[in-house]
Amino acid sequence: MTDPLTDESDFLPDEEDEFMGDSPDQGQKYEHYRFVADKGQNLLRIDKFLTVRIEGISRNRIQQAADANCILVNNLPVKSNYKVKPLDVISIVMDRPRRELEVLPEDIPLNIVYEDDELMVINKPAGMVVHPGHGNYTGTLVNAVAYHLKQDNIQDLDDPRLGLVHRIDKDTSGLLLVAKTVEAKTHLSAQFFRKETKRLYVALVWGNVKDDHGTIEGNIGRDPKDRLLMRFFPEGDYGKTAVTHYRVLERFGYVTLVECRLETGRTHQIRVHMKQLGHPLFNDERYGGHEVLRGTHFAKYKQFVYNCFEICPRQCLHARTLGFVHPKTGEEIYLESEIPEDMQLVIDRWRAYTASREI
Repeated sequence: MTDPLTDESDFLPDEEDEFMGDSPDQGQKYEHYRFVADKGQNLLRIDKFLTVRIEGISRNRIQQAADANCILVNNLPVKSNYKVKPLDVISIVMDRPRRELEVLPEDIPLNIVYEDDELMVINKPAGMVVHPGHGNYTGTLVNAVAYHLKQDNIQDLDDPRLGLVHRIDKDTSGLLLVAKTVEAKTHLSAQFFRKETKRLYVALVWGNVKDDHGTIEGNIGRDPKDRLLMRFFPEGDYGKTAVTHYRVLERFGYVTLVECRLETGRTHQIRVHMKQLGHPLFNDERYGGHEVLRGTHFAKYKQFVYNCFEICPRQCLHARTLGFVHPKTGEEIYLESEIPEDMQLVIDRWRAYTASREI
């Protein structure tokens, strides 16, 4: 799944559940190519100008980029018939960082829970990286999706308007939505932007959550001292608005099973918000949940917790449900996936542990 306009890649962080762009039509743009026309440049259509300067690019690909407002001249979008003038500054911009590698289709099994001609929903296992990046150049969900779309005879796999509508973190399991047409991507992205989708997560968190339900609000942004971490910012302009609604499903004394509904989709949103509430996710190494944070000092109890860590060697977070309106039929689609075995085993162990203490 190569992209002649974006043949390099930057590091893409783990995502809890992030909409791919701030809106269907706007959002941060990354410059991929930049050219300055010579003083003696003759008037020349920009598609011809770019064809001779970008190796392997086609006129059709340039047309698509122009239609998507990805070709700028002097910081303004132009169409493919624009005529380049002397000293014009021409930029190719996209809604994702440049890539260092080619994303090749790989025959990797996918657990597809729903599929039609417009879209598909994949139940991603924990441990599977969504996007290629440093240290994970193959075996990702994107490689698998590229292969699947190729088998479906979707030829233009390079079109950035196809593919994942949102992302979830490598060590989070659950449902992901993939668009197979440009129209579907536009329609579904608009639903995410307008907060019309229904996304419910199940998480096991440390501690006995005080309230049966509640809402956590506060900006989330990258930690200035550690770019691998996200931080909660209660006020100010730093970060982006984030809202998580939660309710308690089951209490186990030292840990609590909660359901989280995302109103927004920010990087590591549930993980950061629950930590801010004082309840880090169970076995979330990045946010401190991989230590024994609640319970007794007895060696037997600590061994019980460490055994649970070994059974589920990741944060206990699962994207269980996904609801949206079908972009073509208008039908409301609501899908649910079972809690995966590793996380369910830990929940069952805590349930049994709690029952034994009550005897």
